[in-house]
Amino acid sequence: MRRLRPWVIVPGIWNSGPDHWQSLWEAERRAAAPGSVSRIEPRSWDRPDPSDWAAAIGRAVSAHEEPPVLVAHSLGVLAVASWLQDPRNPPVAGAFLVAPPDPAASGFPEAAGGFREPTAADQAQASARRVPSRLIVSDDDPYRTAERAIGFAVAVGAEVVRVGALGHVNVASGIGSWPAGRALLEEFSGRL
Repeated sequence: MRRLRPWVIVPGIWNSGPDHWQSLWEAERRAAAPGSVSRIEPRSWDRPDPSDWAAAIGRAVSAHEEPPVLVAHSLGVLAVASWLQDPRNPPVAGAFLVAPPDPAASGFPEAAGGFREPTAADQAQASARRVPSRLIVSDDDPYRTAERAIGFAVAVGAEVVRVGALGHVNVASGIGSWPAGRALLEEFSGRL
């Protein structure tokens, strides 16, 4: 039987609580296959510092023997998109990106003001490091319009999957362990 590709969970600001799908997936994976999942541990959950988050992603990725899949939500998506731009970072197999917030939107947390989206110049510089990516887009995300999310996906070279009206794809959306999302991740990972 083929070994499970490891995951690195990259939550958004304030970390994902115990009822968030990321936390539920992590607990299930940890119970079924110990050592096949890790979670970033930045020191700056409440006032996110991009360099602290980048270092935390690097530590979590390096802890695995093989390149993992990054499983990011919300601000974690921006952190991953930025982290992937640096060719000195360790390799990853892919990036599963869910509900990126829009730094230009009025609802973007002021505490996360240091985070930005990759620019066209960043993308040109990082084109050799492009990794398979899937961006999950909700049609009614209060933190980024679907149209701007699709534009973000194009900028980072991610495949887009629209999942309908799921808000910010979080606990408030009422999706629980989000089995449909887990199926999307498993299908994506199976192709890597």
